[in-house]
Amino acid sequence: MSIHPPLSPAKRWLGLALIATAQFVVIMDTSIIGVALPDIQRDLGFTPESLSWVFNAYVVAFGGLLLLGGRLSDAFGARKIFALGWIILIAGSLLAGAADSVGLELTGRAVQGAGSALIAPAALTLLMLMFGGTSDLPKAFAVYGAAAPIGGTAGVFLGGVLTEYASWPWVFYVTIPIAVIVLAFTATALPRTVRNASGSIDIGGAVTVTVGLAAIVYGVVNAPEVGWLTMQTLSVLAAGIVLLGLFFLIQARSRNPLLRLGMLREPQLGAANGAQLLLGGAWVSMWFFLNLYLQQVLGASAFAAGAALLPMTGLVVLVMIALAPRLQARFGAKSLIVSGLLVLSAGLGWLSLIRPDGSYLVDVLPASLLAALGMSLAFVPSLGTAINAAPPAETGVASGLVSTSYQIGSALGLALLTAIVYGISGADASPVELTAGYSAAFVGAAILALAGALITAVAMTKPPVPATTPQESISA
Repeated sequence: MSIHPPLSPAKRWLGLALIATAQFVVIMDTSIIGVALPDIQRDLGFTPESLSWVFNAYVVAFGGLLLLGGRLSDAFGARKIFALGWIILIAGSLLAGAADSVGLELTGRAVQGAGSALIAPAALTLLMLMFGGTSDLPKAFAVYGAAAPIGGTAGVFLGGVLTEYASWPWVFYVTIPIAVIVLAFTATALPRTVRNASGSIDIGGAVTVTVGLAAIVYGVVNAPEVGWLTMQTLSVLAAGIVLLGLFFLIQARSRNPLLRLGMLREPQLGAANGAQLLLGGAWVSMWFFLNLYLQQVLGASAFAAGAALLPMTGLVVLVMIALAPRLQARFGAKSLIVSGLLVLSAGLGWLSLIRPDGSYLVDVLPASLLAALGMSLAFVPSLGTAINAAPPAETGVASGLVSTSYQIGSALGLALLTAIVYGISGADASPVELTAGYSAAFVGAAILALAGALITAVAMTKPPVPATTPQESISA
């Protein structure tokens, strides 16, 4: 069914620009705080152990609430939830920037994560509404996917510049003018959608999945500090597992579940989410530890380390936009996902050969470009496959699920590999010891990417069936 009135090409691409901006900001807000953390710690009184929660409070709220964001998008309309998410993100940014205590800072970061959890699935739903069933869909996914590494790299640069020349609160305030601009164009550039779902929202499911995921991430993040086999770690992890089990029980019995369990039996959706989970764990961990290797071992400044990531970002953008859609059209999503994850694994294996007295041009640049090529090939087709596997009425839930997979994979992968790094290098490590730890992290990330390739090769046994165009859900 056509759109009445039809969306003009200019309006569709302006809408895509807003959606890509959403992806840019969501990822930027995870990376922009890195350089500012020492100043935040000094001014607000964070302990070294608690400082990581400036990052984790955002990621846990973001990952834990994505399914709820997807269901709200289906129930009340993607454009409304998209706009609401930006309003909440503005509130969280104001609170995080103005915070004068640890509690307020973490609250602000959690509110930012909650806003992003509404924005991300709604943005993907809107992308499908505007481009689903058209020949421009792969290109639209490519633009959306390329916004993530651009946001990550921009966050590193902006964080350094704002912390050095303004003050650390501006790493949070910088989101506000972007949000205001997006909100100004939302009503005119994005389609208004009708309700796809009815009935009550599954609040019990939202609470159990969010708290369960938060408990597991908390347990893994803090295990290196308190011990993996301590009562604290085991009890927190057990509580998280029990809550997730309760979540699935609620979903099985609910009339309006947050996540219809029948969706998980769709092999394309399951395989694509598995690929995104392991891709997030491998790629985000590589980016994190590569940045530390450049600064702590090779002696690069924060700004120089950010500049060193630019070639990767440029390649990711180029491949996602110009190459990956053409390769997917020729060889199919499965082949591209498997090949991309294998190439990413090879690049990570190459990075594991880093030396304490190494150089950027020899030890980092070629291997990081190979890894970036692999990530670029795997990201767009796995994302598109996961969303296309769901019926149009559940596009928001599928978007939330695949975003959850990537974010939780990132958080858990980074936590596990951090434990490996500091288990090998120890406290107050020398450059030689740090290099050994980072090398082990790259090996671990390579194993994650290889596992993703194997799971995709086995589970994705047939090409995905194109979803019915969701444009019929757009109203004037």
